Parts: sequence; structure tokens; C-alpha cells
Amino acid sequence: MSATDETHDPNRRDFLYIATGMAGLVGAASVAWPFIDQMQPDASTRALASVEVDVASLTPGMSLTVKWRGKPVFIRNRTPEEVKAAQDVKLEELKDPLARNANLASDAQATDTDRSAGKGKENWLVMVGVCTHLGCIPLGQQGEYGGWFCPCHGSVYDTAGRIRKGPAPENMAVPVFSFISDTKIRVG
Repeated sequence: MSATDETHDPNRRDFLYIATGMAGLVGAASVAWPFIDQMQPDASTRALASVEVDVASLTPGMSLTVKWRGKPVFIRNRTPEEVKAAQDVKLEELKDPLARNANLASDAQATDTDRSAGKGKENWLVMVGVCTHLGCIPLGQQGEYGGWFCPCHGSVYDTAGRIRKGPAPENMAVPVFSFISDTKIRVG
């Protein structure tokens, strides 16, 4: 009997190929996993993903600043006069016509309702307190429009956080937020 006449058992060879391939995959995965896992944010970063804020003590006209993801977030209970002033602004007068509200579509208009907490809660304004020009922190209830004023380069925001004058190109951003009760807001 010659070597060519010998019968082969293809099932055994196939099994060896599959077993070797699987061992290689398991080895590659066990080597790669530490590198992939180290890209996950640590526990302190995940803890900052959202913040719950009790706003029960904020009467109309009061503001509160909280830290979220390393940035200040302004929460303001606006007075009826501030809400009216913001609602009376025509969209054509605005430098940035977009709401910049993470809770809405990216093309939402910069109306006061789309910048505030919405229907029934128009008095509440929640926004990232960073000037969109160079990242400064604007001063509250100051400036020509009674909103926020960035003294670094003179950007002026109105009572809805919309840029009205100065070099800032965009309205202050509204982060993802929701009322989890009548007196608690979750940011993030």
C-alpha cells in the first residue's frame, strides 16, 4: 500500500484546525482585553455622569450653580418679568437662531420655550455656564439684557442664555436635564 492509497480522516484534520484557531482567538482576546478595558472611564467619572439637584429653595429671581462633568451649570428660577422679556425677543434679532438644547432636535429654534424647561415650567432655565467664545464663566444677572455678561471679551447673553452682543458665536448650551419631581432636577 502506497502513501497515496492511504485513506485520510478529514474529520480529524478539520477538528485540529478548528481547535487551533479557537485557542488562538482565546489567547488574542485574553491579551487584548486589558487594553480595551483600560479605555473605560473610571468610577469617579461615571459618578459625574448625572447630578440631581434640589431646587425647592429657589424662589423666582434666584440662581444656583452646580458642577457637572467639570463644568458649571446655571439653574435659574426666572421672574415673570425675565420670562416675558425673553419671550418678547424676535428670532430675527438673535445672533444665533438655534436653541442649542440637547433635549430637542439640533435644528430647534432659539425661542424662549425651546431654551427653558418647556411648557408649564417656562420660568426654569438650565444651561452650561460657559461662554461660547473662549470658555470663560459669565457673570449672572448682569449686562444690557439682564442675563449673563462675560467680562473677558464683552459677550452679553439675555435672560434665556442667548447671545445678543459680543464675540461669542453661539447661545450657551442647554444640557440634557429633566424634572424627576416638582423640586428635583436631574442634569445628565
